[in-house]
Amino acid sequence: MIWLVRHGETEFNRDTRLQGRIDSPLTALGLEQAAQVGRWFAGRVTDPARWTLCASPLGRARRTAAIIAKAAGLAERLIVDERLTELSIGSWEGKTRAELEALRPEFAGQPFFMRSPDGEPWESAAGRVGAWLAEWAERPDRDVIAVSHAGAGKVLRAVYLGLSRDEARELETPQDAVYRLHAGRADRFDCAPLPSQAAGG
Repeated sequence: MIWLVRHGETEFNRDTRLQGRIDSPLTALGLEQAAQVGRWFAGRVTDPARWTLCASPLGRARRTAAIIAKAAGLAERLIVDERLTELSIGSWEGKTRAELEALRPEFAGQPFFMRSPDGEPWESAAGRVGAWLAEWAERPDRDVIAVSHAGAGKVLRAVYLGLSRDEARELETPQDAVYRLHAGRADRFDCAPLPSQAAGG
C-alpha cells in the first residue's frame, strides 16, 4: 500500500514563494506538521519490517521524512529516491505568487501547476513518478510512505488515478494530511487541525 505525504511548511511556502527545485527550511509550523504526521503513522506501524519510507532528495522533504521516521520507528527504513523530487519550474522558481500574477495576469487566482514556460514537462514528470509508482504498486505485501512535494504529489496521484494534467492541476496539496493510494482510490486522512499553506513546492 502506498501512503503519500507532502513535506511540512517551509519559509517559501509561508511567503507564497514558489520553490520548485530551490530549497528552503521548514518553519516552526512545518516541523509541527511533520511531527503530527509522524504521530499519525506511529499508531499504524505495527511491523516496521514491512514498511519503507521513501523521500525526495530535497532538504525539506528529507527533514520531514526524518521526523516521521523517528516518530514511527522507521529510521532504519528511510531511503532517498530521486524520482520523488519536485518538478522544476524553471525561471519561476523563487518568485512570489504576486510577482507571477503581475507577470502573467491571465493566471491570477489559478494554480500555477504545469504553466511555467521552461519548467519540467508533464511527460517527463509523469514518466519518472510513474516509474516509482509502478515499482511500489506491485508490492501488496509492503507499505511505503512517499514524502514528496506539491507538484510531484499531484503528478503521482494523477498517474495512479488516471487523471489528466488539467485534472491534476485542481488537486489539493495539504501539508498536514496523508493520502492512501489503494484499490484505485486516493483517500485523504487529516492528521491534525493545523493550518496549511497552498503555495507550491
